[in-house]
Amino acid sequence: YIARDTRRLGMTVDVEHSHVRFLGDLVLNLWDCGGQEAFMENYFASQRHNIFRNVEVLIYVFDVQSRELEKDFHYYQSCLSSIAENSKNAKIFCLCHKMDLIPEDQRDQVYKEREAELRRRSNPMDITCFRTSIWDETLYKAWSSIVVTLIPNVSQLQLQLDDFSRILEADEVVLFERATFLVISHTVGNAGRARDPHRFEKISNIIKQFKLSCSKSAAHFQSMEVRNDRFAAFIDVFTTNTYVMVIMADPTIPSAVTLLNIQNARTHFEQLESGVK
Repeated sequence: YIARDTRRLGMTVDVEHSHVRFLGDLVLNLWDCGGQEAFMENYFASQRHNIFRNVEVLIYVFDVQSRELEKDFHYYQSCLSSIAENSKNAKIFCLCHKMDLIPEDQRDQVYKEREAELRRRSNPMDITCFRTSIWDETLYKAWSSIVVTLIPNVSQLQLQLDDFSRILEADEVVLFERATFLVISHTVGNAGRARDPHRFEKISNIIKQFKLSCSKSAAHFQSMEVRNDRFAAFIDVFTTNTYVMVIMADPTIPSAVTLLNIQNARTHFEQLESGVK
């Protein structure tokens, strides 16, 4: 979906189940629980064990403009209690959503206050908070961060990507999941270079729109190269389930050299990817 498509979606009724395939063999089982009061009471009364058992991640979405904050916090803490009882190792993520509805000059303060209150009410459980909106890159960033926590041994993948970047002498290397174009891992070669903090989300959106255009003409997106007098950027199929983006700060390095290095690294990362599933 793109942001405007959400206008066609109805509210969640009770619990809706869906499955998302990620990195080929990793299947995410998603339980979307409606937030209406009647459903919330039912979750804790008759479905408590069924819903909160074997949970890897709890994502609780708060409407930042809600006028019933105490009720929201009550249900949230009930969820935490159920998680502690049935899935004590689950990771907890809170989204302070619809931040676009807050005046821009007040957003930082509103989010800071809400995050502090969430941490206080979550104690002693550890939580991670994100400020989100469907109208900018923040929701993508949150989902990327959350999904990466579910990838086994992702730290090993990060180490290998660091080595790959050093061999290339790249300014930056980013690994995207092939189907969703969520960021799996990235490494920066030149730490002193100024970077747009939302660059991954923007690039992902551009590529997804381009892939959509390709599919309409019965074509398949394979790779892309962008070059000017300041840098060269390459986006290419990397493994069965990933794309790689390589940024070279020295545009005088021939494209063929970078593309050959990407090609030579594919087998190694295919084997590594098999090991992290």
